[in-house]
Amino acid sequence: MQNKGFTLIELMIAVTIVGILASIAYPSYQSHVLKTRRKAAEGCLMELAQWMERYYTTNMTYAGASLPTTSCRTDLGSYYTFSFDGTPAATAFTLKAEAQGAQANDTSCTSLTVDHIGQKTPSGCW
Repeated sequence: MQNKGFTLIELMIAVTIVGILASIAYPSYQSHVLKTRRKAAEGCLMELAQWMERYYTTNMTYAGASLPTTSCRTDLGSYYTFSFDGTPAATAFTLKAEAQGAQANDTSCTSLTVDHIGQKTPSGCW
């Protein structure tokens, strides 16, 4: 008579292998999620910078501008706070995306900025 099925040892080996693979894959997945959210925030900052340029062409000043509620700001609201870094002057502005919540684990890139001439900081995060 031939037995069909798995022994307990074979099952435990399979569970161990799955556990090892999961312990390797999960941190890589988490890193990918942080980078993806960061890229989305960078895109949102660029959208807001373009909005500021449109504001300037209409009003001939950046002063008095307020940031619009865009879908990217709404979608990333749990992970980033978008604001001006200081107050916009007549000829200059700096926009900032500050990481919050789960995105705060992206420790090297918690604050992203872009200014009126397109300078992006920190350079290693863009």
